[in-house]
Amino acid sequence: MIRLPPYAPGMRIGLFGGTFDPPHRAHLGASLLALKRLKLDRVWWLVTPGNPLKDTRGLAPLSQRLAAARSLTRDPRIAITGFEADLGVRYSFDTVSYLVKRCAGVHFVWIMGADNLRSFHRWQRWRGIAGLVPMAVIDRLGPSLYSIGGVAGQALGHARIPESAAGSLADRRPPAWVFLHGLKSPLSSTALRALRGRAPSHKSAAESAETRDVAAAAGA
Repeated sequence: MIRLPPYAPGMRIGLFGGTFDPPHRAHLGASLLALKRLKLDRVWWLVTPGNPLKDTRGLAPLSQRLAAARSLTRDPRIAITGFEADLGVRYSFDTVSYLVKRCAGVHFVWIMGADNLRSFHRWQRWRGIAGLVPMAVIDRLGPSLYSIGGVAGQALGHARIPESAAGSLADRRPPAWVFLHGLKSPLSSTALRALRGRAPSHKSAAESAETRDVAAAAGA
């Protein structure tokens, strides 16, 4: 039996998937924002073996990424898991399908950044994901303007609910999604990978802004 974080029927759980290489404070800020605005009980970080749409050469080992994610967040409402490697799946549709079947009665919400909505139509069975669970899209600096007007944003436009109704998203029948404003982080794992090996004393303006964003998300 695949080991999952604790859950129970009736719980509202956000699913936040990614390689998390490395995990950073924008991931934490997005999770805190989702917990508060969507009225979630938990957020699970699904640390994936690799992203089928990206070059995974040079990707840090899964165990290292899991440890880094756990060291970043101490919030008991955020669980870190790498169960997809044990499950042997590569695509988010398979992960979500498994969870929906196994965790009967749990209200799952798929969480992703606006940059992912922009490329969502390239995901394997992306319409299927939207048909399995409600989705929350978190504002990002830059991609937000174009993501809603992209292929997936337009195709799912009829299912978008007002941001003022975000607290009811987990209880809605999919397809349903909401765009959450309030976190415009300039950080990305791709950019941070490029900075590996830089002297730790040189903190970027983006990283400084990130600390403010996380604090703002916690109080949003």
